[in-house]
Amino acid sequence: MARIPAPERRAALIEAALRVVSQHGIAQATTRAIVAEADMSLASFHYAFDSRDELIDELIATVVAREQAAVMPQVVPGQGLREILEAGILRYFEHLRADPEHEQAMLELTQYALRSPDRHPLALAQYARYVELAERSLELAASVADAAWRVPVALAARVLVAFTDGLTLTWLVDRDDAAARAVAAAAADALSRMADPR
Repeated sequence: MARIPAPERRAALIEAALRVVSQHGIAQATTRAIVAEADMSLASFHYAFDSRDELIDELIATVVAREQAAVMPQVVPGQGLREILEAGILRYFEHLRADPEHEQAMLELTQYALRSPDRHPLALAQYARYVELAERSLELAASVADAAWRVPVALAARVLVAFTDGLTLTWLVDRDDAAARAVAAAAADALSRMADPR
C-alpha cells in the first residue's frame, strides 16, 4: 500500500468513521471497523490518531463545520422576513433529505458526547456553534427584510435551533416531506412574529 500523508490519512479515517456511525451507530464504530471501512491497517490508524476518542472528537468538529453551509440563508432582496426564514429552513430540510444518514450520525455523536463527561464539552461547543450560525442567519435575514428583532437575537436563534432539531428528528422517524414543509412554514411564521418592520 502506498504511503499516505498524515493529513490525508486523518481525513480518510474521519470520512470512514462518519460512514460507520451513519450506517451502524456509534457503538459499532470501533477502531477496527473504521480502519476496515477506510481500507487501512490498524497501525495506520495509530499514526494518525492517539485513540478512538480523539478521532470521534475530530469527527464531531468536522461535521459541525459542514453544517454551516446548510444553515446560512440565500436571501433575495425584496423578500419579507417570513419568506426569507421559511426559505432558509426549507434549505436546511433539503440538506437533511439529501443525506439523512449524516444527520442521524450527528444525533448519535451528540448523544455520545452527552454520555461521557470528557466529551460533554464537545456537545456544548456543537450547540454553541449551531446557535452562533442561527444568529448570523437571523441577523442577515432581518437586515435584508429591513426588520428588527423584538427579542434578543440569541433567543430567536435558540428557537430556530430547537425548531430544526425537532424537524430533523420527526422527519428521520416518519420521512413525511409534506409535514416537514408545514413545520418549516409554521416555524418561519412563529419566528417572524418575534420581529417588527423598521
